[in-house]
Amino acid sequence: MRILVLNGSPKKKSDTFRMTERFLKGLNNVSENEIDVINVIEKNIAPCRGCFGCWWKMDCHCTIDDDQNEILDKYREADLIIWSFPLYCYGMPSHLKAVLDRTIPLVKLKMIKEEDGSVRHEALADFSKMHTLVLCGCGFPDWDGNFDSLRMQCKQCFVNPQMVCVPETPMLNAPGASDVAEALLCRFEKAGEEYAKSFALSPETVASLETPMIPKDEYINIVNGN
Repeated sequence: MRILVLNGSPKKKSDTFRMTERFLKGLNNVSENEIDVINVIEKNIAPCRGCFGCWWKMDCHCTIDDDQNEILDKYREADLIIWSFPLYCYGMPSHLKAVLDRTIPLVKLKMIKEEDGSVRHEALADFSKMHTLVLCGCGFPDWDGNFDSLRMQCKQCFVNPQMVCVPETPMLNAPGASDVAEALLCRFEKAGEEYAKSFALSPETVASLETPMIPKDEYINIVNGN
């Protein structure tokens, strides 16, 4: 299986990417995979200019000559795309959002009306066998609405994405938190093994990954130095 990992953290070894690494280990426990990790912060990716030149060329490439076209080529060839990033202002970090904005060359200008009344652009690339997994961590404790805007965006932008949104991820590198951190990372490895077998995670598995490592009030006290 060809796996493209888009690491949207500005740090190579971020809290979120520690979870992603263990998930990848779980995938490899089941079968050998071809994994390509792109640290997006290191790439030269300009914002989308809205020129729509890609819709006249129709070659799945952007008219801007930077690193995005290499990513688009790998994107189209991947069986699984993992978007791994920390939550920034309730969404993706800006450098990763630029990658998402510039996936427009993979669709056509032509619009299609779905049975539910929604409208989308007709695909230019073949998305039928492509799987998308979103792994997002954040520094907030769990609370209603924390990931809502991100979930809505990913649901609209990707085809049937599997999402795992994890609160309290600074605990993964916190002094004295190794026990709860390792327990979560072990669950991510098991989740990778599960996903490798069916390209899906059960609701129970997702819930186990998204459950806060320690109680909310205790976490807030630690962050506040109390």
